[in-house]
Amino acid sequence: MLTYNTQLKRLVLPEYGRNIHLMVEHCLSIQDRDERTKCAYSIINCMSKLFPKLKEEEDYKRKLWDHLAIISDFKLDIDYPMEIVKAECFKVHPEKVPYNAGHIRFRHYGKDVELLIEKALRMEEGPEREELVILIANHMKKLLLAVNPDGVDDSRIFKDLADFSHGEIRLSPDKVKLYDFKIIAPPAASKKKRKR
Repeated sequence: MLTYNTQLKRLVLPEYGRNIHLMVEHCLSIQDRDERTKCAYSIINCMSKLFPKLKEEEDYKRKLWDHLAIISDFKLDIDYPMEIVKAECFKVHPEKVPYNAGHIRFRHYGKDVELLIEKALRMEEGPEREELVILIANHMKKLLLAVNPDGVDDSRIFKDLADFSHGEIRLSPDKVKLYDFKIIAPPAASKKKRKR
């Protein structure tokens, strides 16, 4: 019966292939330390031939010896020619990044629209605030058109804006007319004429 790679042991560094991993396993089984060290040097030689571009990098030998130690799960007891990476470096996990898991009421508008409305609510009454509210309403219409390309009614935007602001910002469709956005299709790829 055939054995498939999916049935075999998972490779630690798959870029080196199964043969290098088998060589490392053989090296681990050698009893004599000097013989094990010679075997490790020949494995490093094979690894460097697999990736000749690696020789262009600075300190490439250290990288190969580190990879050998990682493949052997840091169990290879040999005389390393240089200091290798420690196993403890791989056991330390970075701290979890604290993400703001705040609730977004209308996902198609996003959190930024909510923040803009809060900023508008904190501003004093006047022409600057009115201009900001109209800019926010136009931006909301543009965002809603991205979700619903068939068309968006201004009264829907005004209702959502009043809902976001808890009724403090009210625009009338009779007094305020939002910008009519046009969805323009991307240009069709031009067909090049074949030369005969």
